[in-house]
Amino acid sequence: MDLSTLSFAKKSRKNRKKVGRGIGSGHGGTSCRGHKGQKSRSGGSIPPWFEGGQMPLQRRVPKRGFTNIFKKAYQLVNITDLERKSASGVVNPEELVKLGLIKNLRTPVKILGEGELSSTLEISAHKFTRSAIAKIEKAGGKAIPLC
Repeated sequence: MDLSTLSFAKKSRKNRKKVGRGIGSGHGGTSCRGHKGQKSRSGGSIPPWFEGGQMPLQRRVPKRGFTNIFKKAYQLVNITDLERKSASGVVNPEELVKLGLIKNLRTPVKILGEGELSSTLEISAHKFTRSAIAKIEKAGGKAIPLC
């Protein structure tokens, strides 16, 4: 027995339905599309969200509020997190990625003032809260804003 003698089991493979090949084929005439109507015509497809003329769901549900398209998203880091990860010396976004406190360098970083800081750190970030700046400077460090 070798690969050249193998064949598919009987009735395991089904032929494709060939439509529009005349009455004798069993799929002739209307080519399995029925008579008239939108779905019988070429290009006559109905989108999945169409509800048969009923008022669609996205128009029935009440709308609330708005989306601010100018909102800036920041990756937030607390002073507690820096203390817990025992960061030392100069802390910048690259260092924060290594420590696992932020996910990427594309999104700006904001340092929040939750917790206490015991070590002297020179922290570079895009934004700082007032309480974070106060706690960093109280511990003898510097808060350096990035552009």
